[in-house]
Amino acid sequence: MTQAAVNSVYKSRLRKHKIGIFFSTAAMALGVFFLMWILLTLVSKGLGSLSWEAITTATPAPGEEGGGLANALLGSLMMVGFATLISTPIGILAGIYLAEYGEKNWFSDLTRFVTDIMLSAPSVVIGLFVYAIYVAHIKHFSGWAGTLAISLIAIPVVVRTTDNMLALVPTSLREAAFALGAPRWKVALFIRVKAVKAGILTGVLLAIARISGETAPLLFTALNNQFINIDMNKPMANLPVVIYQFAMSPYDNWRGLAWTGALLVTFSVLALNILSRTVFAQKVHK
Repeated sequence: MTQAAVNSVYKSRLRKHKIGIFFSTAAMALGVFFLMWILLTLVSKGLGSLSWEAITTATPAPGEEGGGLANALLGSLMMVGFATLISTPIGILAGIYLAEYGEKNWFSDLTRFVTDIMLSAPSVVIGLFVYAIYVAHIKHFSGWAGTLAISLIAIPVVVRTTDNMLALVPTSLREAAFALGAPRWKVALFIRVKAVKAGILTGVLLAIARISGETAPLLFTALNNQFINIDMNKPMANLPVVIYQFAMSPYDNWRGLAWTGALLVTFSVLALNILSRTVFAQKVHK
């Protein structure tokens, strides 16, 4: 090939490279633009109703001035907290089983298949499922029903993240542990899991972020409660449902509280992600 032909091929590849970089940068800029637009709108509208009263008082009655989101905040914290306590150990243990013992196993293939289906299933379907098997039998809505519904959403996220993270552990690390006489369960828990605990923690936080904003499952399970309630066996207020109801209301203070609730959910999820990428990641590197 002559020098002229080589230069022609090089220029063609360089031109295609620049075109690809241009479109990639343009797509990124477009996404960042709309993301910042959404965040700025959320902050500008949500801060207007954000106050100490909005955090410490319960939701107002129709037509009543003032009020806050204390009952919804408490309900969301309780249900998300219990759902995290349920889904985290189940998801991590299932992910460890799939990564360590499920290489050639029909049960593991079935588990991965069902997990993938649950990851892509609409959340409203899970809400209807819990309504049919739990709420319809106990004859009332409850915080436990809402916890069960969002737990079923969080578990597959933790399972797949744990499975994928453990697959990244080098084979040589496992073989070294086996060579030293470590049993398989110790290799799984103290070698593989420890090596990727930052990734597993990120998966748990992603699951929390996913369930924190779910509305449809809670409409069929926990429903709502205008008053502050800590009894998980009764209908329980939560931020997603309150935001959904208040955003469509004709009352200005309700719509303001809906924006404030959306702001609190957004920045709570943002804080969790920042925490996972800074504090916990630094501990792992140390």
